[in-house]
Amino acid sequence: VQLQASGGGLVQAGGSLRLSCAASGRTFGSYAMAWFRQAPGKEREFVARINWSGDSAWYDHSVKDRFLISRDNARNMGYLQMNSLKPEDTAVYYCAAGAFPTYAYWGQGTQVTVSS
Repeated sequence: VQLQASGGGLVQAGGSLRLSCAASGRTFGSYAMAWFRQAPGKEREFVARINWSGDSAWYDHSVKDRFLISRDNARNMGYLQMNSLKPEDTAVYYCAAGAFPTYAYWGQGTQVTVSS
């Protein structure tokens, strides 16, 4: 499975962005999917994950009630809708797929910058 994240950009605090993760390969729909992020000078951290069927999702407390993870297995796509963005959400965002919690497959990352 190859993953490509897109949709990042510069947004003002309070704004919204929708990240996309395009997957290649027929097995994407059988894997869990997750989003992680890494801010400058910090370790990569978990943001959200969703199970293979898309009917269960989990979020880090810092994004819960602001972000929504989803997937469309028919289109081999994953998404992260980010609302009420804060400057501390600024990071490179990565999508990952595979068996929880190791996620064997990773995308290249997309930059999200939130200005105050």
